[in-house]
Amino acid sequence: MITNPPVKINLGLNVLRKRSDGYHDLDTLFIPSHQITDTLEIISGDDYSRTSARLNSIYGGNSRIGNDSLSEDEEIPTLSQAISEDGKLMITVARKEGVDWPVLKDLCAKAYLLLNEDYNLPSAKIFLEKTSPVGAGLGGGSADAAYTLKMLSEMFGLGLDNAKLAEYASRLGSDCAFFIWDRPMRGEGRGEILTPFDLNIAITDPGENPENDGKPSYELQILTPEGVSVSTAEAYRGIVPTVPERSLAEVLSLPVSEWKELLVNDFEQTVFKAHPELAAIKKSLYDSGADYAAMSGSGSALFALYKR
Repeated sequence: MITNPPVKINLGLNVLRKRSDGYHDLDTLFIPSHQITDTLEIISGDDYSRTSARLNSIYGGNSRIGNDSLSEDEEIPTLSQAISEDGKLMITVARKEGVDWPVLKDLCAKAYLLLNEDYNLPSAKIFLEKTSPVGAGLGGGSADAAYTLKMLSEMFGLGLDNAKLAEYASRLGSDCAFFIWDRPMRGEGRGEILTPFDLNIAITDPGENPENDGKPSYELQILTPEGVSVSTAEAYRGIVPTVPERSLAEVLSLPVSEWKELLVNDFEQTVFKAHPELAAIKKSLYDSGADYAAMSGSGSALFALYKR
């Protein structure tokens, strides 16, 4: 089975308060986008892989087998493969920029191991080609994990509905559960408390035809600045949680022409100080005619909405 997990953007991201468990309460609107996708294949047992040969031909010139952390003087591999201790899971991750993490700690592997605890899954092989950027605030890794859960449930007849899959996904990461639903969702709590949200505009990817439902239509364009990666810890450094005067839902009900000053991603304040080039890119998006522009998540990706 092969799928293409998408990415997401955040329309507004308010950091409301720090909790006693060390996390922060957030309020945001997740929007899915399929203009950037990974390629995820899962097969059972000794089934034939339709992606393995291609991944090895493209990325295999610098490959690594094993789950140990890289040594300081070791070259970062573009293809990394490991097998779980019980031999039930083999995972292969390929990425042009390099795979600098132990692949058995990849969220796809964690998703398999999580379901395996409850359902004693058959053996499986996971092949992941990462094209979504890492450390960009687009949730690519979370999408991979969510799609792994969905694929395993379907492949092995687990019969898990979206609510149950979202419950498992929320144990893997704060925004993982959103990708189970793949529709606009308001995220509260750590981002895992999700409720459907009906925007009064239609947002579509380039080349995608909007539904003829009478809503104003906007094209979404995502930019991923090369060489800029922002960790979540870096983004939170210096954040002062604040409850805004106007709630996210209230601001989103306003015309897009009023969003520029009111629909805020609180992480921009800290991330733009450390990476002023991102602030310059946001300005350039407005200069190009965008009706709204912002950073996604904790950065570094930015996006713009253009009225069709």
